[in-house]
Amino acid sequence: MSRISEARFRKGCLSLDVKKKSMLALAGLLALLGLIVLLGICSGSSFISPMDAIRALSGNGSAQHAMILETLRLPRALTAVLVGAALGAAGAIVQGIIRNPLGSPDTMGITAGAAFAAVVFITYFSGKVSIHWLPAAAFAGAGLISLLIYTLAWKRGITPIRLVLIGIGISAAGSSATMLMLVIGPSYTASQAYVWLTGSIYGATWTQVTTLLPWAAVLIPCALLYVRFLNVQQLGDETAKSLGFSVQRDRFILIVISVGLAGSAVAIGGAIGFIGLLAPHMARKLMGYSYGAVISASAVIGALIMVGADTLARTAFLPLDVPAGVFTAGVGAPFFIYLLYRNRNA
Repeated sequence: MSRISEARFRKGCLSLDVKKKSMLALAGLLALLGLIVLLGICSGSSFISPMDAIRALSGNGSAQHAMILETLRLPRALTAVLVGAALGAAGAIVQGIIRNPLGSPDTMGITAGAAFAAVVFITYFSGKVSIHWLPAAAFAGAGLISLLIYTLAWKRGITPIRLVLIGIGISAAGSSATMLMLVIGPSYTASQAYVWLTGSIYGATWTQVTTLLPWAAVLIPCALLYVRFLNVQQLGDETAKSLGFSVQRDRFILIVISVGLAGSAVAIGGAIGFIGLLAPHMARKLMGYSYGAVISASAVIGALIMVGADTLARTAFLPLDVPAGVFTAGVGAPFFIYLLYRNRNA
């Protein structure tokens, strides 16, 4: 049998239907993620063998290796894992809400709102306020733009088509406003803003890890509480209502969760694009269309993409440290064109 367990909790708020194939695929993805992280922290201007890295992290190796790994490489790798996981899960939630495989935090305007707020902060408050407030500004921008999209899309409730159309419009307006800020702002802030807009976790420390960890650790499990709604609403709002779901309430909660995940990730890693689009598609290929498995796999695949992109970014062109967003866009843009081509008659 492919199904290995089934559990229903009180009031039926959470139903788990776990399949052996999904569990094995998820275990394989986690093992691959662990391997990529290990190879990532071993790579750099000075290569550390995997065994030396394991010994150093366990306290039995070289003090120099331990310093390099624990101070520089490990926090950056873990930050990449958390950023990618949050973006991947947020993308799966957005695609489930709007019932559109082209949906992502990028197309919904969440990233554009965070980017605009970050550029405003860098342009007008850099040097006056600590740069450590930049993530807070980006997160606030993501939240405010999402609230604006939700308000404009409301007409006796929210429908997926209105949500995505208004999201695309607001995203385009936000991108235009961001470019305007870069043009009219001081030239010395433009380079810093461009790096942030491209997406980079250069210089990540344990502070970034501890800042992002609670968001991912709390919101991804919260999203899993609503997998039944996501599964049912793929059949349409009327079907979901007939089965007793509060469609508008559940949709609003899921939007808040996706904004929290995407906003926190963008606040730490910058405007990294396409992970929220790529990861859910890969997850559906592996897991099928059950959103419990899709969200979990999207988080792991998003982490894989981000760790891989960041490892390439800091090792491929040594001594240069290229923003990781260059590599995610290099893969994501052709994939997006492919999706548009495949769905041209949908």
